Amino acid sequence: MSYRYLLDIALILLSTKCLSLLTRRFNLPQVVGALLAGLILGPAMFNILNETEFISQMAELGVIVLMFTAGLESNIDELKESGKASLIIASLGVIIPLFGGFAVAEMFKNEEIVNVSSTVQSIFIGIVLTATSVSITVETLKELGKLSTRSGNAILGAAIIDDILGILALTVITSISDPQVNLKTVILKVIGFFIFALITGLIIAVLFDKWTHKYNVDKRRFVIFAFVICLLMSFSAEEFFGVADITGAFIAGLILSKNNERDYIKNRFETVSYMLLSPMFFASIGICITLPKMDLRILSLTLLLTIVAIFTKIIGCGVGAKICRYTNKESVQIGIGMISRGEVALIVASKGMALGLMSDYFVGPIIIMVLITTIITPVFLKMVFKNGKVDNYIEPTIK
Repeated sequence: MSYRYLLDIALILLSTKCLSLLTRRFNLPQVVGALLAGLILGPAMFNILNETEFISQMAELGVIVLMFTAGLESNIDELKESGKASLIIASLGVIIPLFGGFAVAEMFKNEEIVNVSSTVQSIFIGIVLTATSVSITVETLKELGKLSTRSGNAILGAAIIDDILGILALTVITSISDPQVNLKTVILKVIGFFIFALITGLIIAVLFDKWTHKYNVDKRRFVIFAFVICLLMSFSAEEFFGVADITGAFIAGLILSKNNERDYIKNRFETVSYMLLSPMFFASIGICITLPKMDLRILSLTLLLTIVAIFTKIIGCGVGAKICRYTNKESVQIGIGMISRGEVALIVASKGMALGLMSDYFVGPIIIMVLITTIITPVFLKMVFKNGKVDNYIEPTIK
């Protein structure tokens, strides 16, 4: 048995904390430091750490817990109110980047730097740009104490819908190259998941509420059972319905968000997340990035793809928010909150490579686009939440 994983954990925790403190001194969100730590330790720079199955699994657990605590902090009534707005925001936030990515791919279609042989491949590049990694935004808004604002609720709601629309778009494009993929089945599974979540959620909420009222002598057991609910919902979402596990985790948090012991449970999870799981997740994003060799042509493609990725999300989601009568400031906040592509775009791109839907030459530019959007999102968020000093975020402590 190898004990290398212990060294990996130690290096990740030490580097993420040191760089987070450094970025904090420059008035930047601490999550930027964690992302940079992974980039520095990974293959992109010093190649001290590589993506292992252990790191990947710990990172996945980290993002699951992050989204679970986001669900716990959310107000169901406010999310319901923003439901229609979230649908419009997410729809425009998918459509406009899709067309933007398609246009970029078509522009380079006849260039030798890429080998986009069909319109299908151009559409796939657009689908890569539709992906949103809301975990970066959630962590930043928690740090700023702005997760439960109108903008925060809109971003959370839109992110869930964005995930579903992304699944459907990916299914449509993969069904062209893989006849085994059935769009009708995917849609039925998504609908089935939300019916399942609604029914089980109501039952769990009632039973958990009665249990916490009756047996409140030792509250520590509440945290264990809450974690079990989180894991089971995440597993069910991914394994049985093809919906992202983080969506299941977020809904698990929503199920328990009205429980009297919510704050106690949330504080315990935030402690574990702060100490171990969040650093593992954010560092893993940097670790899995390998910077490609660049020439002038690929550099121009990278620059254009990144600009399109940033502005199509801001415009799409921002216009959607404005249509729904959010203020100009809130619309910009929502648009910026949806910029980050993170690990989601990398997963979509790797699937496209496996199916032969994307040219090899697009891989490098997509990786750099992911890196830039992931790092600038928390920085831009702090800028647009001008008076966004921490007002309700407290560094987790064990009480």
